[in-house]
Amino acid sequence: ESGITYEDFFTFLKKRKGALDGVCITGGEPLMQSDIHNFITEIKALGYKVKLDTNGSFPERLIKLIDSGMLDYVAMDIKNSPKYYAKTAGKEIIHIDAVKESAKKLMTGSLPFEFRTTLVRTFHTEDSIRSIGLWLKGEEKCFLQNFVDSGNLIESGLCGFSEKESRYLLDILRIYVPNAALRGF
Repeated sequence: ESGITYEDFFTFLKKRKGALDGVCITGGEPLMQSDIHNFITEIKALGYKVKLDTNGSFPERLIKLIDSGMLDYVAMDIKNSPKYYAKTAGKEIIHIDAVKESAKKLMTGSLPFEFRTTLVRTFHTEDSIRSIGLWLKGEEKCFLQNFVDSGNLIESGLCGFSEKESRYLLDILRIYVPNAALRGF
């Protein structure tokens, strides 16, 4: 077993009060944890801001966290257009309605957030970027990110686009999301 214990984590946060402003909860998918609300409540009780990175697949947990004021910022992955979402996520079937519900909650609320799509040559096309644009039309913060091979991939041989190709895809996205930007190039 590796990692830090629950107790050690909170001991660290208590010692760092005043030196740190916030905690970013990332994963895997943090919302898979059934006790995530209690965990974040404890962090907030120490006075820290909380940013959550999520894929949006657990809207009920996300909505509960937002509605109870436990989050200060959310970064939500939009893996691809709904048509290609499952393949991009490495699944046979994906419950895209859950992802759409999470996105809608962010889009219609007041909590600061961003959407981000990691560009992978195997999965993203002009048409899929156009479809993402239609889905997220008018949103303020949307990023196309550079793919980085972490060595732990859903299939071998995956690679990103060049910066020039990514800028071309960004131009397509900006038809629908004018403030979209590149990240990681």
